[in-house]
Amino acid sequence: MKTNKFNRREFIVKSSAGALGLSVATTAGSYANILGANDRVNLAVIGVRGRGKALVSAAGVQDNTAMRAICDVDSRESAITGNLVQERFGKKPKFYTDIRKLLEDKSIDAIMIAAPDHWHAPMSLMGLQADKHVYVEKPCSHNPKEGELLVEAQEKYGKVVQMGNQQRSAPISIQAVKDIREGMIGEVYYGKAWYASNRDSIGTGKVIEVPSWLDWELWQGPAPRMAYKDNYVHYNWHWFRNWGTGEICNNGTHEIDVCRWALGVGYPKTVVSSGGRYHFKDDWEFYDTQVASFEYEDGKMITWEGRSCNGLKHYNRGRGATIHGTKGTIMLDRNKYMAYDKGGKIIKEMSEKEKSATLDTRGEGILDVLHVKNFINAIKTGEKQHSPIREGHISTLMCHLGNISQQVGRKLQLDVSNGHILNDQEAMQHWSRSYEPGWDMKV
Repeated sequence: MKTNKFNRREFIVKSSAGALGLSVATTAGSYANILGANDRVNLAVIGVRGRGKALVSAAGVQDNTAMRAICDVDSRESAITGNLVQERFGKKPKFYTDIRKLLEDKSIDAIMIAAPDHWHAPMSLMGLQADKHVYVEKPCSHNPKEGELLVEAQEKYGKVVQMGNQQRSAPISIQAVKDIREGMIGEVYYGKAWYASNRDSIGTGKVIEVPSWLDWELWQGPAPRMAYKDNYVHYNWHWFRNWGTGEICNNGTHEIDVCRWALGVGYPKTVVSSGGRYHFKDDWEFYDTQVASFEYEDGKMITWEGRSCNGLKHYNRGRGATIHGTKGTIMLDRNKYMAYDKGGKIIKEMSEKEKSATLDTRGEGILDVLHVKNFINAIKTGEKQHSPIREGHISTLMCHLGNISQQVGRKLQLDVSNGHILNDQEAMQHWSRSYEPGWDMKV
């Protein structure tokens, strides 16, 4: 694995540029792959049951794009999402069950990944190795090592890789971070991110015969094999460690990323997390309640409060972030920006022209359109990305570190140059995972 080439000062400079929607450009090698502003970008979406449909819709309003193929291990999606593609693009796509077959199609320029978390980094790597650009939903990895490998692979293969933290492309969020940089609320020092919902119990699963419409072998892919149970597919896999990454990666990635962006910080120096599974006795393996805190060398701090099963809102919002400074506070979510002075008086307020969903499992809205547009333009013209994979990896890594701290039950000391855990062999055992034979990630 390559070492991090950027020191902390260089990273913060680049992060500051990102606050204006001018994040780190794609690597120099990728410019040889720019298609040109008038060239059609041929796309494929992999994993189309939930977020994949949102990506199809977002891509369908972009200029000069085509949806060549969709891929899913659920055979029912051939008709369901195939019809959506025909509606959006005017032509039905090819349908694949196996991503490896899809990647053989040399007409496809870019893949968009909305499969389960354990597939995100392996599919991204496979796409890069097949000469495709990659848009990958958050989290960009199932574990810290995968994120590092994905950054390394992007540098090696020189393609555009963008993570689906779509608030980075939100006009009012870009404006809010610009206002922060210009000192509207003074020196910023603390970001609070939160998510609150009312998820039900997932029950205790029973081993049953695999449904006829599901390719269970391919669904598991790089993950070690397990027998099929009736409470895994299609959504509850999020709460099982073999495939999912818990609520902090499922939803916390978004607002933690917003806080990090707004504060202009990179890797933290410490992380500590506490919480548990309080609401139900079932198969859920992560935490329904979690508070993770991240501290930085310059005295700044970020916290994330996740309440999966208690939906009491902050600021009348089920999710969002507040950025606190010496002169005031800014509240940001996907649809609104509000700035307050220290006395709580509103000094600025902005709303997005169109709304995005916040608490459903699809999260569709205008921010998807804008983030996919930035991805497409990066391919066509070399437009600077709002969320290059190096940025996406750091925010995702913070979430993994929160889970690791929770698992080992203590504060972790970190190397601020790369986020590695210092002097804790037990914690570092969670840095990577075991793969099904033949599926190891190799850049």
